[in-house]
Formats: sequence, structure tokens, C-alpha cells
Amino acid sequence: MKILVDPQIFNQQKYGGISRYYTEIFSVLAKKPAVDVNIPIYSTDNIYLKDSDLLTKNIFLTSLYNTLAFLGISTKSLRKKNANQLLEKICHENNYDVFIPTYYDPYFLDLIREKPFVLTVYDMIHELMPQYFENDPYNVIEFKSILIEKASRIIAVSNNTKKDILKFYPHIDPDKIVVIYHGSSIKIDRNVNVDLPSSYILYVGSRANYKNFTFLVNAIDPILKDNPNLILLAAGGGEFTDEEIDFIKKKGLDKQILQKNFEENELGLFYKNAIFFVFPSLYEGFGIPVLESMACGCPIILSDSSSFPEVAGQAGMYFDCTSEADLRQKMKMLLKDENLRKQFSEKGLLQVKKFDWEVAAKQCLEVYILAAEDIRE
Repeated sequence: MKILVDPQIFNQQKYGGISRYYTEIFSVLAKKPAVDVNIPIYSTDNIYLKDSDLLTKNIFLTSLYNTLAFLGISTKSLRKKNANQLLEKICHENNYDVFIPTYYDPYFLDLIREKPFVLTVYDMIHELMPQYFENDPYNVIEFKSILIEKASRIIAVSNNTKKDILKFYPHIDPDKIVVIYHGSSIKIDRNVNVDLPSSYILYVGSRANYKNFTFLVNAIDPILKDNPNLILLAAGGGEFTDEEIDFIKKKGLDKQILQKNFEENELGLFYKNAIFFVFPSLYEGFGIPVLESMACGCPIILSDSSSFPEVAGQAGMYFDCTSEADLRQKMKMLLKDENLRKQFSEKGLLQVKKFDWEVAAKQCLEVYILAAEDIRE
């Protein structure tokens, strides 16, 4: 089985859930003797792919990129151009069985012609909440629609995502869509030292619109004021914007709501040392932070929407995502009850065992093989 992988997500993301997903899947598949994985990228800023064995080797180009970088000359455009040239060359030679787009730009359709491709759909947030994605630079709704219609097979990252696909595309054969869960890859690196607050509740990732961070701040406001040594720590997601800083200051919480970036090998300690993790997002196709939290033994409070109950199962404490009072009550419960936190921590460690990259990669390969066989038939 020869798999040709589209480079677009690795050109877009330095880090992020989608590029991590593909790096994990193809790192497993590349080790299988009957599988050839070809990602036409010589060099990348993506932290997952950069640390993998998946890059295409070219000593001359690698040396050129390093020299230009040393001279302070950006190589991003050149690297993207070289990757596109390599992709076109491979497509022209037609020496592959299945194509895997990594995001929704359909630019590749003319290149692969009649070759099968398998599309992974991560969520349907753009379709469900278009008000948050006006002037979308990636034109996700239109482009995703084109690929859903043309894909040989579709992988959905949860049953909830499959349900949402069929809600917008009821004419699609449900058997064409296969649900394959993510795996868990986070590790706690005890050799790393991170300066963390002594007592904190954790929030991780983007704070934009549907992620519901403002909702969380409103809910936790009185809890923080009753507990002056307690911190709400927003990990990653970029530094607070001026608007966020003003909002937090007006509440008098600028000493208790902090933002801190992290390196990939530090994130496990953020979860491990937290009292608990809160994920108030209104919608996620899967929600990798849920797995991360469970894998690190960190209790979770999360909204009762989208894929969360499917992923966290009995290991999550759920709140009504429309009720700040309900979230506040759940946070108070976990904050004051150490035994309850221990119970959810133990449940999470059991639940996360259901999610494995080896299993996910094996299931993806089965779908890729079926797509290739569809064309032969």
C-alpha cells in the first residue's frame, strides 16, 4: 500500500491537533513493512513532523535551507514551493495507491485525477456555528463540501461528528463514513522544570469565541474572590489580548487569571499539577485535551455538548453549557472534595486506555485499502 499525503496542514500549522493527528497516524503506518508513506516535505516548522522520521530526505535542499536560515533569510515560501513541486512530480508518476488530504483545500483534485482519496473530517463547527467564521481565509464550508462529495471514503473522528456530517449531507451513504478515534500521546516528563502556581485550575488552548473562555471567567469569578490564593491558569492559546486583559481587570482578577505558554514536553506537568481541568467549549469534533487530561490523572469538568460524553464517558463531570451557575456549582464540588477528585482521576486513567494510536492507525489503513479497492472494482 503506497500512501501519498497532502502537505497542506503542515504548511499551515506550527503545532495543533490536526497536524499532530496525521503525524501520529503515519508514524505508526510508516513502520509497517507493506506500507509506504510519502509526505512530500523536505523541511518544516511543524513541531510534530519535524521530530518524526516522515520528512522526505534531500541533503542538498536541507543544506540550502539551513544556510539561508543562518543568514536570516526566510525559507518558508521556498520550502512550500519545493514541496508542491515534489507533490506534482509524484502525482505525474502515478506511483501511489491512495491520496490523503490533510485539510480541506481541494487544489489537489486536478493532480490526482481518478485516484481515490480518503478525507478525515475533524468537526462540523464551521457549518454549525458559521457566525464565528465570517471571512474565513480557508473557505472551509465550501471546500469541505466539495471534498465530502468527491471522497472515496470519509473518516470521522467521533460518532458525534459522523452524525453532524449526515445532518448537513443526508444523501451521503452512512457506510461511506467510518468512525476512528484519536489516540493519546501526552507524557509527563519529570525531568522538566516548569514554574507553575501552587494552586490552580487549568484551561488549555485557544480561547476564541465558541471555546467559551469568557463564560468560564464569569462562572469562576466568585470562586476566585472567595479563594485569593487560587489561580485560573490559561495554558497556551497565545498571550491575553488587550480586550481580554481589560475584561479580566474590570473583574479585579488580573492577579488570579494568568496565561502561560508551554513547550510540548511541559504540557503533561500542567495537567498533572492542576486541581482539575475545565473544558467549557460549546463544540468539539473530538477534543484532544480531554484525552490529555485523563492520561495525566487530572479530573475534568466539561460541557455536556457535542463529542464530550462520547470521549470522556463516566470520567467527566458535566455541566449545562448554557448555565454559568451549573458550571460554578460543579467547580465548587470538585474544589472542596479531594476524594471526588481522586475518583474522577482514576476513572480518567481507565477511560483513556480505550484510545490508542496503534489501533487508530490500523483502522485508518483498513479504510485506505478499501478506498483503493473501490477504484479497482
